[in-house]
Amino acid sequence: MKRVQRAIAGITLVTLLTTTTSAFAENNAFRETFQDALYGGAIGSLVGAAFMVFTKKPADHFENIGYGAAAGVLVGTTYGVAKSARAMASIENGNLKMAFPTVLPVVTEDPSNKKMTMSLQANILQGTFN
Repeated sequence: MKRVQRAIAGITLVTLLTTTTSAFAENNAFRETFQDALYGGAIGSLVGAAFMVFTKKPADHFENIGYGAAAGVLVGTTYGVAKSARAMASIENGNLKMAFPTVLPVVTEDPSNKKMTMSLQANILQGTFN
């Protein structure tokens, strides 16, 4: 049985390492959001499993993996939506497009007292003007 598992693992590894795919630059917000949600769910599952390990009876707390996965999917989806929305209003080819603005944290240092200040920045209007 172990030989079969090793053979399947070897074939899978060789297949993954030898196949090539074409890379196309595309702006697909749904695909990026779905991918961020998937990665968030996977990372959330790992965090939930880590929390499960540190409980007194880990076998009784498998729900932590599900809670972590759910939280990860929500955070990943939020991140993907925020990343895909560039500005609240965008002018493209003479058309006005409305979206949610991306809120970014900005850290600045005050030169007089060397203190760090964090503020939030949001793009309200974006466009190209000729």
